[in-house]
Amino acid sequence: MAVLGCIADDFTGAGDAASFLVKGGMSVRFYNGIPAMQDTPGSEDGTQAIVIALKSRTQKTGAAVEDSRNAARFLLNQGAQQIYYKYCSTFDSTPQGNIGPVSDALMELTGAPYTVLCPALPVNGRTVEAGSLLVNGIPLHKSSMKDHPLTPMWDCRIDRLMKPQSRFPCFIGDRPQDGSIPDSPCYLIPDHRNDEDGERIVQNYGQLPLLTGGSGLLEPLARMWAKKLPVHGRIPVSRVKGPALLLAGSCSQATLGQIAWYQRQKKPCCRLDPHALLEGRQTLDDVWHFIESCAGGPDAPLVYSSDTPRKVKEIQKLGAEKVARLLEHATAELAVRAVNAGFTRIISAGGETSGAVTKGLGFSSCLIGESVAPGVPVMVPVHRPDIRLVLKSGNFGPEDFFGHALSMTSL
Repeated sequence: MAVLGCIADDFTGAGDAASFLVKGGMSVRFYNGIPAMQDTPGSEDGTQAIVIALKSRTQKTGAAVEDSRNAARFLLNQGAQQIYYKYCSTFDSTPQGNIGPVSDALMELTGAPYTVLCPALPVNGRTVEAGSLLVNGIPLHKSSMKDHPLTPMWDCRIDRLMKPQSRFPCFIGDRPQDGSIPDSPCYLIPDHRNDEDGERIVQNYGQLPLLTGGSGLLEPLARMWAKKLPVHGRIPVSRVKGPALLLAGSCSQATLGQIAWYQRQKKPCCRLDPHALLEGRQTLDDVWHFIESCAGGPDAPLVYSSDTPRKVKEIQKLGAEKVARLLEHATAELAVRAVNAGFTRIISAGGETSGAVTKGLGFSSCLIGESVAPGVPVMVPVHRPDIRLVLKSGNFGPEDFFGHALSMTSL
């Protein structure tokens, strides 16, 4: 029976959350969407924490709230004693964003008297100081994240971001010095500059029925729960025999740098060109032939649609949703062809890309293994234990991420 339930607002964010729970000592099962009853873990599964990936980061607010409520109800029915609402560690939300409405709904559902807003992940340079969110020491709205094509960052002050979204007030800092508990629903925004701050926050607020934030609290939170559990969490083996396919759709600076690194190693790379795909000058068969030609060689092929923000804006003139659907369909179809052809490792960069890949493959549930990079775990589909997935947020991972992911998953 799971004691901790986590609701994440996108797919790679859920993998990010799950990886830190595993690192903290818990056995974790991951679901892409709210699972059907027949897919719930049994007592023999050993699951101690459940993570559910939603699409509430970019959904319409009403749908995001309803899905989050339903996910929380499922987790509570599975025995969860605590709910963690995990959102992006850059709090990427417009004034009409979903973090406030979902947090309000979950606070009411769980009966939490108050909770924290803690969108920090210090190991990846996301910190909170005096109510402001920083990316590698730079205020959020002045960082490269300000140009995100779906959820641009327009302010670094978390209380100001929440004001148009939430019905409840926000207070910067920890609980009052006298230790009193607020007598009405509200949010506290504690400093989270390093791992020691994360430990302090869990010590102070770890007993609340609801916590919200990025992944920075999840490792110490898992350690807190692990001490109470009779057995240590089990994780699956990361390595498997068979060829690998690399896919990249994120346009973040981190992913663009990772693609450039792979190209500098003289590895096989192929770009998905939206213009050429729409005009029929490039087809999925063309790209698949490229992938097949690499399958017997020493190096895994990389297929990418990633590009600079300026070029993405130009491409979006063709129709942003049309282009997004085209590229997501293409990457998903290539992943399906690869698995059907005997590829055992799929490594994907970008939240929307990774979500499309897993949806195409039909892998609704995974066990979580060790991390390739902070926030990026190896995932083993429950019904295909011969497969390994590595699905990362666009912003995560070092420059040599693709090389490290390949070496870590190869048997």
